[in-house]
Amino acid sequence: MRIIILSRGLGLYSTQSLLRAGYRRGHEMDVVDHFHCSLLLEGQKRTMIYQGFPLDNVDAVIPRIGASVTYEGASVIRQFEGLNIYTLMRSDALLRARDKLRSLQLLAAAGIPVPKTFYLSRTQDLELMISQIGGLPVVIKLLESTHGSGVILADRMDTVRSVIEALIRSRERVIVQEFIEESKGADIRALLVGGQIVATMKRQAMEGDFRSNLHRGATARPEPLTEEEAIIVKHAARVMGLAVAGVDLLRSKNGPLVIEVNASPGLEGIETTTGVDIAGKIIEYVETNAVKFQTNLLRRKSF
Repeated sequence: MRIIILSRGLGLYSTQSLLRAGYRRGHEMDVVDHFHCSLLLEGQKRTMIYQGFPLDNVDAVIPRIGASVTYEGASVIRQFEGLNIYTLMRSDALLRARDKLRSLQLLAAAGIPVPKTFYLSRTQDLELMISQIGGLPVVIKLLESTHGSGVILADRMDTVRSVIEALIRSRERVIVQEFIEESKGADIRALLVGGQIVATMKRQAMEGDFRSNLHRGATARPEPLTEEEAIIVKHAARVMGLAVAGVDLLRSKNGPLVIEVNASPGLEGIETTTGVDIAGKIIEYVETNAVKFQTNLLRRKSF
């Protein structure tokens, strides 16, 4: 089977882990920088050009799309979809997960617990909205933030107002959330493949920080989920339409809260922390579902 990994970094841990897992199972593996793909549309005919040559004879695609090139990546995935090639992640699922406000709206509508959140495009109703989510302190987030960047904890109204006004003037989209103090700078990351939980870890922020991102020096250890948490993370991945997902939870006094569903979760932290060969499980899932996809496609064409 020829499997393409869409990735901007050949040397990235997650890309290399997937490459090794694919080679171990006898597949032809290639890494394609989706930012350098050219998409050709000729009526109903579609062609993918990469490094001057058509990208064809592909059996499956594993998208690893960075936040800075979400829309470019979604366009490339959509082209593969139009070519009737199996993709591990659908283009609409990527766009849905990357829009933090939209994803929270979808999760909340599905009955999945999320932190109290509000979105605003001006500060006119700021004090009222903060009172509605329980008062100060609050967490201010850029909707396009990753790895904890663009996430600010503010405990003074003048600080909240000045920060949000500055961000709005910069044409940034901002949400404000309740601060879950009792989580004490820790969250839970659950990694799911095909709707099944394959690994979980607890991430603890550095002393003096509330952001538990490993990129910011947080520590991690394996952590089992409760039965309630397992049900919630499976439901969250299903609502977002993701075959592979990293679901992040906070443990609050009112129960678990989903803070994010990651469409391209990094594998380094959770594989090294738990010892689970997640890349291998992803390749196994792709093998099975790429075959099913082609079988169903042939069946539809026969009618």
